[in-house]
Amino acid sequence: MKKITLFSCFIVMSQCIFAQNEALSKVDIEKFLNLSVEAKNHRAQRLVSLDEFIQMSKEPKTIVLDTRSKKMFDMRHIKGAVHLNFSDFTAAKLEKVIPNKETRILIYCNNNFIDDPRYMDLKSPPLALNIPTFINLYGYGYENIYELGSFVSVKSSKLEFGGEVAK
Repeated sequence: MKKITLFSCFIVMSQCIFAQNEALSKVDIEKFLNLSVEAKNHRAQRLVSLDEFIQMSKEPKTIVLDTRSKKMFDMRHIKGAVHLNFSDFTAAKLEKVIPNKETRILIYCNNNFIDDPRYMDLKSPPLALNIPTFINLYGYGYENIYELGSFVSVKSSKLEFGGEVAK
């Protein structure tokens, strides 16, 4: 009987510790999924053509944000873009790169370009970096986000690129 009672106490204690650790976790998939749906609805009217993207990029209080790896950014990026690796997103780091929450943010990723498999290799469409970038920016309170919705050539005469490859 004592063994069963001790074992029962152990089970209950283990469940309490597990529940406590789960409660202390800073991961919340349910809130992420809800946020993703909200961001998806917000994004629906914020996909812009290449011409709109270029025009908007020239306007005041606008930044072009590249969230790819630093290595790929250094090789090729849209000229004038600022860099913050997606994996480095925190409120503090975003505040250093984005002047304020009213700043217009233009985003793009590899999946916007058709002919640079070395430095802008296409990802699986549902995993394109624009998607988590948009969701995360929105989740951090940045709502003035626009995304390049076009599939364009890196050889396009409309775009200027910076980086080692552009030199």
